[in-house]
Amino acid sequence: MSINTTQLIHSLPVDPLTGSISVPIYQTATFVQDAPGVHKGFDYARSNNPTRAALEQLVAHLEGGTNAYAFATGLAAIDAVLKLLSAGDEIIAVDDIYGGAYRLFTHVYAKFGIKVHYVDTTEADNVLQYINEKTKLIWLESPTNPTLKVSDIERIAAIAKSFNALVVVDNTFASPVAQQPFQLGADIIIHSGTKYLGGHSDLVAGLVVVNNTELADQIKFIQNASGGILGPNDCWLLIRGIETLTLRVTRQCETALQVATFLESHDAVATVYYPGLSSHKNHEIAARQQNGLFGGVISFTLKEDTEAAANALVTNTQYFKLAESLGGVKSLICSPPQMTHKSIPREKRLQSGVADSLIRISCGIEEAEDLIKDLEQALVKAQVSATVTAAQAV
Repeated sequence: MSINTTQLIHSLPVDPLTGSISVPIYQTATFVQDAPGVHKGFDYARSNNPTRAALEQLVAHLEGGTNAYAFATGLAAIDAVLKLLSAGDEIIAVDDIYGGAYRLFTHVYAKFGIKVHYVDTTEADNVLQYINEKTKLIWLESPTNPTLKVSDIERIAAIAKSFNALVVVDNTFASPVAQQPFQLGADIIIHSGTKYLGGHSDLVAGLVVVNNTELADQIKFIQNASGGILGPNDCWLLIRGIETLTLRVTRQCETALQVATFLESHDAVATVYYPGLSSHKNHEIAARQQNGLFGGVISFTLKEDTEAAANALVTNTQYFKLAESLGGVKSLICSPPQMTHKSIPREKRLQSGVADSLIRISCGIEEAEDLIKDLEQALVKAQVSATVTAAQAV
């Protein structure tokens, strides 16, 4: 089911007090009460805020969930979900996982007795090798960061249900425009609102979306008890970004497919990871569960598989700006082994497919032909650099 843009942008009510068509920013720490415990639904800004409430209702609508909760960062949102667990519980997580999530799992929650099995979930049956009565969460990114692996969410959700485990889907890369995980059997959806939802590289935020009241009560309690909330100003920025989400993501997906096709044909490129290409391992699954939209992120490796070759490319682009993050209107480029996934040990990184020369690009809303020309000239410079390096080594 695709998002109805008309319904989306009109799901935000006009401010009943003033008629403002833009959601007001309630920049306040507390709210006056008529009597102890008697108020207008708000008492303290950590517990709730009208601007945040409007954002949370919007995101719940966007994902087809019952409730959504806004956090200060994507990692704060992930942390809130992990707080559902107890010592001795286990997680099955996709092996090609976001570096920040890996760091949180490994260096924070492992010492509290939470065990994580990293599994190649591109084959759903691999989950069966690790799932047991201690498994509480199956943690998926689809597509993954950074090698764009795609998992069959519906098939894995069916396996999870037979063991009473919850399926968590990080839907950041696909966005709600391309993928609706609740319709595929997911229980919890995670977003880094920093990326496509915000869309302008001007905020950091995280969202947790659920589709039943029991989980809603638990996440709400954790949000209030832990206090990692998103402030009202950033909530307003995120609302503004979401209003143009479908327009941006559709354009970015169209551009990315053209760029990926170009990269696949270039003689300096070894492998291109993009679910929209027929060469992608799970292209058919992606086509089925991503509404025919394959995202704006592409990763690729160079035939000269070295960090030096990657550096020669990522430091010579003009439109693609060298920076972490993705999903914004301006195109970005990065070297995951040296940037976003540096916290993952090299051996484990290579096992999950993150080669030394892996480059990740996020297509913005520029003209596709301009982005292709930019990559073309940078690839030439990377080839020249590799030739010079090889000559110096002789």
